[in-house]
Amino acid sequence: MENSRYPKFTFTWLGAVTLVVGLFVGTMAVSLFSTFWKVVFKENLELKEWFLMVANSVGFLTAIAFFDFFIVRRTTHMKLNFNFSSVNFYTYLLVFPMMAGMMFISEFITAQIPTTGPFWGDFYEYFVRLMDQLTDDPVVMLIMTVIMASVFEEIIFRGIIQKGLINKGIAPWKAIVYASVIFGLVHGNPWQFISAVLLGCVLGLVYYKTKSLLIPMLLHGFNNLTLSLLVIYGKNESFAQAFKVSEWLILAIGLVLFSLFYYLFMKKYKVHYIEM
Repeated sequence: MENSRYPKFTFTWLGAVTLVVGLFVGTMAVSLFSTFWKVVFKENLELKEWFLMVANSVGFLTAIAFFDFFIVRRTTHMKLNFNFSSVNFYTYLLVFPMMAGMMFISEFITAQIPTTGPFWGDFYEYFVRLMDQLTDDPVVMLIMTVIMASVFEEIIFRGIIQKGLINKGIAPWKAIVYASVIFGLVHGNPWQFISAVLLGCVLGLVYYKTKSLLIPMLLHGFNNLTLSLLVIYGKNESFAQAFKVSEWLILAIGLVLFSLFYYLFMKKYKVHYIEM
């Protein structure tokens, strides 16, 4: 590892604070610029369909830049750098069906969370209204969810948090779970929390085994693209409703897909490779 071009940084509470501060600074910068524009040019940029996309991008980029300058470069004397190399075609044939299987499983589990009642009903209605804001412009929604979320979130949750925890000496499976739970919590609602944790574990496992951040980015994009198309054309993120089949059938297909391709993937990557 001494000759590796990838910095061996660690992730601690200080790194977490740095990411949060960076996100806050970037978001505030966009907000201040929007206020300046409104005062000077009498135009509210926040009403533009692309504003949320720009605000998210600046926030994520600032968070990553803060972690790079204040954590990575100060502790390793190297700049933040990741492996984005591709893998052999056979690996793609394993990881995408495995991801699809977990998507089916997570849908079934998420469907068991109530969406009605004095507490759950109001919370779910608020969540639906929030999601509706992203679907006003399908192009903007696809850019935000398929491209931006896949790139920025994988850099932060797998590339920084998970990798930093493993570098710190935490067992890989624990680091994968910790990063996935944090990934779920930042979504801010129980319905996305479940799927984010489960899918995050698959993304984390794939990253740990292949050492390439490109692969979880592609899988993340595949998941978000699939769900976005369900929302755009079916007005719902449910495979069961889209295909008009039982939720139990979706679960059964998911268990078979995930179990089979998880076994094949782990068999192929039973040897631990060091990132060089």
